[in-house]
Amino acid sequence: MVDVETPPANAKKPDPATRSAALWATLVAVPVAVIVGLVAFWQITPEDAGTQATPSASAPAAVPSTPVRMAAPKLDERTTQVCLAVTSQLPTELRGLAGRKVTAGPEQNAAWGEPPITLACGVTQPTMCERIDGGHDGCVPLDSTMLAMDGVCWWAADGPATDVFTTMDREVAVQVSVPGSYDQTGQWANEFSEPVVKTVKSTTKGVPSGCKG
Repeated sequence: MVDVETPPANAKKPDPATRSAALWATLVAVPVAVIVGLVAFWQITPEDAGTQATPSASAPAAVPSTPVRMAAPKLDERTTQVCLAVTSQLPTELRGLAGRKVTAGPEQNAAWGEPPITLACGVTQPTMCERIDGGHDGCVPLDSTMLAMDGVCWWAADGPATDVFTTMDREVAVQVSVPGSYDQTGQWANEFSEPVVKTVKSTTKGVPSGCKG
């Protein structure tokens, strides 16, 4: 048997005025809560969610459509063949830097990014100076920095704006120029060690002692 509770006969009926006041209090309280919630949401949400973040200072510069100015001296037949082999192995993109056209000699020159990192094949073969205080014209000083990287001996010449790296142990010289605005310029030059090893024969003639294996 189900027990059914019956209100006492003397129970007071709700006062209409009291019910009306409670109803209005409820109706007012709901919009206030909604407004408070919206204010909190606006404080947390960015003022303009559609605004994109500003690129960081380290973001790559826009690459111009103009070709990079480079010289293209005439090469002999053998050097031309070697340089064609070198340029055929070069990446179209260098660590995220897009490849660029050059003004002359695409069979021996290449460039990437802005400011451009450049590679020139068939440059004058560097040779070491005979003495610590000098030697023949254009010789490489005996106290120059040599970098042995991934099987290639690079002569590293620091410049005021651009660092220049030239192979010292190859039958055909390859030169890489890296603007100083790039971090660890030697590591950028080392990106080309593998293509050089694959395409340019090594030589022992005139190679600095520090680069001999």
